[in-house]
Amino acid sequence: MSSAVLPALAPSRRAWVTDLPLLLVAAVWGASYLAAKGITTTHTVIAVLVLRFAIVLPALAVAGWRGLRALSGAQWRGAGVLGLVLSGIFLLETYGVVHTSATNAGLIISLTMIFTPLAEAAVTRVRPPSAFLAAAGLSVVGVVLLTQGGGFTSPSAGDLLMLLAALARTVHVLAMARIKAVQDADSLSLTTVQLGSAVAVFAVLAAVPGTGPAPWTVAAGFGATEWAGLLFLSVFCTLFAFFVQMWSVRRTSPSRVSLLLGTEPLWAAAAGIAIGGERLGALGVLGAVLVLAGTAWGRRSVTS
Repeated sequence: MSSAVLPALAPSRRAWVTDLPLLLVAAVWGASYLAAKGITTTHTVIAVLVLRFAIVLPALAVAGWRGLRALSGAQWRGAGVLGLVLSGIFLLETYGVVHTSATNAGLIISLTMIFTPLAEAAVTRVRPPSAFLAAAGLSVVGVVLLTQGGGFTSPSAGDLLMLLAALARTVHVLAMARIKAVQDADSLSLTTVQLGSAVAVFAVLAAVPGTGPAPWTVAAGFGATEWAGLLFLSVFCTLFAFFVQMWSVRRTSPSRVSLLLGTEPLWAAAAGIAIGGERLGALGVLGAVLVLAGTAWGRRSVTS
C-alpha cells in the first residue's frame, strides 16, 4: 500500500474508534425498550429507576474515587445539571414505554437525530442544509403514520412521552458539549456524578406518597428473568451507554453523536417484533420506513 493512501485511511480508522462504541450503544438502547417494558408497570416506574441506577453507582464511585476528588466545584455543578436532565429523560422514556410498544418507542426516540442538528443550528445561528430540513419533515410524517398503525386516532400518551424524551435527549447532548466546566473532566467521574444526581431525584420521588411501592419491595418480587432484565438495563444501557456518550461527545460533534445512534430504532423494532410479538400494521410499517429513510437522509445531509 502506498504512503499516499495511508494518510487518507488514517482519519477513517480514527473515526471508527469513536463510532463503533456509539453503534454498540445504539444496539443496547434499542433492546432496552423491550427489557424495560418486561419488568416495569405504571406503578413501579420510580422503583425500577432507583434500582437501575443504584446498582451501578457504588461500583462507579469506588472505581472513580480519585477522579471524583479531583473535580472542581464548577465541574460538580455542571455534571449535576446534566444529571437532572438525565433523570427527566429516563422518567419520560420509562413512563412512555409502559404506555406504548417497544417498536414505537425506539422509532419515535430516533427523532433525536433530527432535533439535535436543528437545535445546534438554532444555537449557532447556522441554517441547516435544505436537504436536512426536507429529511426532518419526512421523519415527522413517518412518526405520525407510525403512531396511527391501527387507524387515524390520537397518538397514545406513551407516544407523546417518547416525543418529549427525544427533545430531552437533544438538550442533554447539547448541554454536554456546551457546559465548559465539564469539557476537560474525567469521563468516569462525570458519569458517576450524573447518575448520582439522577438517583437522588428518583429517591426523592420514591419517598413521595402515591408514587408506587418502595424499590426494595419491587426488588423482592423479582424473579430470575426480571433480575436479568434489570442488570441488562443497569450495566449495559446505563453504565456502558452513558460513559461512552460522555467520552465520545468530546471527540466529535453533538450532531454526529446523535446521528451515529441512528441504528437504535432498527434494534428496537427488531426486538419488539421478533421477541415481543409486536405488529405495526400497514400504516405503521409505512411510517417506520419513512422515519428510517428520513433519519438516513438527514445523516447524509449533515455529514456530507
